[in-house]
Amino acid sequence: MKAPVVKIDPRFAALLPEYRIITFTAPVEVMPASEEITSAMNDLAASIASSVPLAEINSIPAVAATRRAYKLCGKDPNRYRPSQEQLMRRIVRGLGLYAVNNVVDLGNILSLSTGCSVGCFDLEKIAGDSITVGIGESGEPYEGIGRGAINIEGMPVLRDAEGAFATPTSDSPRTAISSDTTRLFTTMHLFEPSLSVDEILACARRLFPIDDYRLYSAE
Repeated sequence: MKAPVVKIDPRFAALLPEYRIITFTAPVEVMPASEEITSAMNDLAASIASSVPLAEINSIPAVAATRRAYKLCGKDPNRYRPSQEQLMRRIVRGLGLYAVNNVVDLGNILSLSTGCSVGCFDLEKIAGDSITVGIGESGEPYEGIGRGAINIEGMPVLRDAEGAFATPTSDSPRTAISSDTTRLFTTMHLFEPSLSVDEILACARRLFPIDDYRLYSAE
């Protein structure tokens, strides 16, 4: 199954002309996180906790740029925090990282290592051959993983042929990784123009057996 083509809604592109998104696919076997992955998560969490004060998380360039994107689209990032910021705040507050499975945990490592919001999806659960990056509409239905209904109005959102399935705040159960997932589709939102695509891909390749990647930009 081929990766869906990404389209960027003109309204979104007009607000965020420097926006880029990386997508990649990889074969995976979902299982509980190994001792190696758990150790890597703990080491990364310890490094962040010892070097990033809580008050400075919002100043990290990739996080700050994501928050700015939320404001431009019409969402308060303090009420609906981007996922990478949620993870960092959890770590710095001493709550640690929760383990889900090897694929999701590696996605969290990738997000924390790059500062980008990362979404990990079951490729076969994405409807249609394209997805669109846009802005959530008033009353648009959306359920976040473990969060229930979320008001995504004014939030950056990914839609497939069946509707919204991902935001930088929370992904949807409809396309979530499960024990039956064999093909991973990952998205990485780059709201900060100075981020290096080569460095981010190098980090991703250290974690996943990527067999196809694509880069799309708003321009």
